[in-house]
Amino acid sequence: MPISKSVYTIFSRHLSSLPKLPRIPFKYKQRAIEEAQQAVTDYLHYTKSIPFAYADHISRNSLYNLFNLISNVGVPYKTSNFSKSIVRFLRYHPINEFEFFFESIGIHYSEVSKFLPANKFFFSEDGSVFSAACALSGFGFPWNMLGRLYKEEVLIFSKSYEEITSRLCGFKNDYGFSNVTVIGVCFAFPHVLLVEDDELFDDLKRVFVDFDLVSCAEGYVDSWYEICRKIRLFYDLGCEKGTLGELVGENKRIFVDYSEEVLAQKVEFFCRFGVRNVDVALLLLKCPEILSFDLETRVISVEGLFRHFGLSAKETKSISEKYPYILGRNKLANLPHVMRAANLQDWFIDKIRNGNHQLLGNYALSNSDEDFDQEFRDGLERIQSSKLRLHTMKKLTFLHGIGYGENAFTMKTLAHLHGTSSELQERFDCLLHCGIEFSKVCRMIRLTPKVMNQSPETIEQKVNFLCQDMGASLDYLDMFPTFLCFDLEYRIKPRYRFHMWLTDKGLSTINYSIASMVATSEKSFITRIHGIHPAAPKLWFESFLCKRTSNNC
Repeated sequence: MPISKSVYTIFSRHLSSLPKLPRIPFKYKQRAIEEAQQAVTDYLHYTKSIPFAYADHISRNSLYNLFNLISNVGVPYKTSNFSKSIVRFLRYHPINEFEFFFESIGIHYSEVSKFLPANKFFFSEDGSVFSAACALSGFGFPWNMLGRLYKEEVLIFSKSYEEITSRLCGFKNDYGFSNVTVIGVCFAFPHVLLVEDDELFDDLKRVFVDFDLVSCAEGYVDSWYEICRKIRLFYDLGCEKGTLGELVGENKRIFVDYSEEVLAQKVEFFCRFGVRNVDVALLLLKCPEILSFDLETRVISVEGLFRHFGLSAKETKSISEKYPYILGRNKLANLPHVMRAANLQDWFIDKIRNGNHQLLGNYALSNSDEDFDQEFRDGLERIQSSKLRLHTMKKLTFLHGIGYGENAFTMKTLAHLHGTSSELQERFDCLLHCGIEFSKVCRMIRLTPKVMNQSPETIEQKVNFLCQDMGASLDYLDMFPTFLCFDLEYRIKPRYRFHMWLTDKGLSTINYSIASMVATSEKSFITRIHGIHPAAPKLWFESFLCKRTSNNC
């Protein structure tokens, strides 16, 4: 029997990772595999009494184990007796049937060891897994895809042949689904083979039968599995089961015409606005035209887009004055963060939801000079001619990615940023994780770029000390972002604690601001505490500053 096309493809693609067969010339390897497969099939069928169809599935979908077997036999390839050598070897060296089985159902060879039952080698010792696979395969599930079910819901394979068959036939009879439709549903929602999920099936019946999605889909397992995966995406985004049937049915072409990749890209794009996942899901279902929009490669003028979406000249001017760093051109792919950088994400999403989504699709630059910034272009040319152009361009890409446009402010900010683009992203994410709003982080970077030149751990420690020890809110960073640039251990903590000590002892009656405590120069600081009490400088040097010196040492 000739080697299957799928197995030969795997053989060709993964040859470098398969065990070596030094005794078999390359031109004979394909034939050697075919003969070994046939020998294993015959061994499983005639010696181990496994039905021929399943024995054949196991042998032809276990290429790694097959190579190991050939390698262990260790005889030179001769057309006259190679098959007999395999048969003779199997007679005295039985294979681990579970190893072959788990690889054959689609679990990668490197993962198989995690699923092997302890101290069991033959199906006769524990046939439940094999019996469940036979029930699924008998219904029409592709044998080499069963591993997906096993890895997601292992308890399926503890069910009896009769339980699985009865449940699968129930799906057909109760909901009017075909075999391939049931298989697609089970692959996408494996839990239905274990527990009742009437609300899910009500949705699916509404879509597949009532809205006749069946007539739009190809009658193959792969196509139905893909359709069901797309539907599952909307549940994973938070849509409630039992409520989606009509909405999905009315927009059934989404699940036929668009790939999972396109759906995932659009979901990721709108999730970056910071809105709830479920709102993104409902937006795409209610405005399916969005899926055809190019949201990646187009270039936008930020002010031009504002005008396009109906902002007045006065409103645009107000935004430009408050958030000048977003102005200029940018990629449409960065639009979510442009809006968040100006705290306009809710306004924009409301516009899209309220029937204005077509504005996003038909926007275009009015002319080639729109929002052209010469100062930015001059800076870009200097970067392109520098030795560190790749490194600097990645940092510039980071700034565009958080909403900064092609303008002079972006170039000035870029000059003060140190570190790789990935490090800058980690620091930015850390500030967001601390609870600072996106637009406020962007503004902090504009006012004090050196905030971004510290490790995430350092940033987090300073924010925690500000809020927990000093009792300030995160809003204080709007007024004094430079706070995050001062040394925590050798500047912020000792000065704050010394002022608190002076206040507790009744020596100071003035409630100094955090900025006054931290940002004052050393000379002015000493002058101030001397004015509070003549002995204060001596105490500062001996009891507070000395600790800093010893720590440094």
